[in-house]
Amino acid sequence: MRTIAKLFGQSPFVPLKAHMEKVSRCVDKVPVMFQALSRGDQAEVERLANEISTLEHEADQVKHDIQDHLPKSLFLAVDRERLLEILSTQDNLADKCENIGVLLTLKQLTLPQWLAQDFNAYLEKNLQAFHGANAIIQELDQLLETGFGGQEAEKVLAMVHAVAVAEHEVDLLQRQLLRLLLQHENDLTIGDFFLWQRLFMQVSDISDLSERLANRVRRTLELKK
Repeated sequence: MRTIAKLFGQSPFVPLKAHMEKVSRCVDKVPVMFQALSRGDQAEVERLANEISTLEHEADQVKHDIQDHLPKSLFLAVDRERLLEILSTQDNLADKCENIGVLLTLKQLTLPQWLAQDFNAYLEKNLQAFHGANAIIQELDQLLETGFGGQEAEKVLAMVHAVAVAEHEVDLLQRQLLRLLLQHENDLTIGDFFLWQRLFMQVSDISDLSERLANRVRRTLELKK
């Protein structure tokens, strides 16, 4: 297996992409976990939460490996601190997925019929923002090859904008969800009401962090102008 140190010899972005692969696997488990919740399969919810926890730990190991082997100075068009900022934001995404899993295992929660459609749309929009940010990370090597300019830079800036739009749409959907939750507060136990509020917040952090990740790449591009 190639070590992180060897990966840096190819590109400063190859290790970031290796870390993002672990993060993406965490995020991909989240909708599957909510599907299990909607079926009332708590055992599957807990199994998936444990898988996410394991993947988050693996992502942490990759992060620490990158931090340990990241050269103090890179003779490239990207400075060390910007790489570490991108890495940290990616890692926070894995942390949020683990947090969601923990919340879903605190007690056996149900997804009410009156909430399911709006919540699933909300979750999907958050995932859309993440997949957009992930696609931007996959473009970093191409950006490096083109000197962070030209049509490739314009393409990435358009992708950054799309992530920002998705994050804004998440904010609008979250307000609708909170209103819906308050309308049905008497249909829930205090514990369920509290957990759904927390889940809304943790899920929305997926799009928030995705936008932050996209903006870190955008700022890197602006420095090259």
